[in-house]
Amino acid sequence: MRIPATTPSRTWFITGASRGLGRAFAIAALERGDQVAAAARTIARQDFDDRYGDRLLTLVVDVTDRDAVFAAVNTAVEHFGRLDIVVNNAGTMSSGMVEEFTEIEARAQLEVNLFGAMWVCQAVLPHLRSQRSGHIVQISSIAALGGFPSTGMYSASKFALEGMSEALAMEAAPFGVKLTIVQPGGYWTSLYASMTTTSPSEEYDLLRAELAKQWAEGSVDSEPRLAADALLKLVDSEEPPLRLLLGSMVYDLAFDISRQRMETWAAWERVSRAAERAVPAPGTAG
Repeated sequence: MRIPATTPSRTWFITGASRGLGRAFAIAALERGDQVAAAARTIARQDFDDRYGDRLLTLVVDVTDRDAVFAAVNTAVEHFGRLDIVVNNAGTMSSGMVEEFTEIEARAQLEVNLFGAMWVCQAVLPHLRSQRSGHIVQISSIAALGGFPSTGMYSASKFALEGMSEALAMEAAPFGVKLTIVQPGGYWTSLYASMTTTSPSEEYDLLRAELAKQWAEGSVDSEPRLAADALLKLVDSEEPPLRLLLGSMVYDLAFDISRQRMETWAAWERVSRAAERAVPAPGTAG
């Protein structure tokens, strides 16, 4: 990890900047002297310290509205002249067993966590490509490491975000644009307080009770400020990684899940390899 001795002032575009991790990211950037376009569905200048002056631009925008996202990005570029760091942080969480989700509930989860980030990426890329620089940071989740009971649709949205982002990282690289997927562990934010839940089905009462018992043991979450400190180190790096884990719990879980998958793949290697045998295309001679 190479970090330059001095870092010039940069311009950020941060979604979900009114609270939680997004607000912590915005304040950390402003405190170091950077410029920030802080976007959220509900946000106002008075939510921040007056001393940030013209270095702070607040934008009311719903990331599920593609036209509104493009307009907000254009406003930010017109105001600041450029964008250097784009943080897709806006997200929601829906809790419930996969069978319990209605179509409307399932689509709503994807609209914010996947399509919202996609619209932002599409809106900023022309600007980043033209200046041949920039860093897109996708805030994913520990839920993208694996699916867990009652978080299936949330995991689906984050898995999809990461698949899209891996492809985007390779597509943007020739233009000098970097991308990093950040997978945070637990932080004291309003994500759980604001999450929606499905209508519970009694068939899952026992499983739900077991999950409640596990959660009752308590959560040892961290201050969002620590995630913001890590993000600053990330964007200051001359060679940022494609992925960054935040927190010991998510770090250990990532390795545990990876080992389990490798062990399973190895155990079924013979079956996997036997399922492939190259043959000429159907209808060709030979």
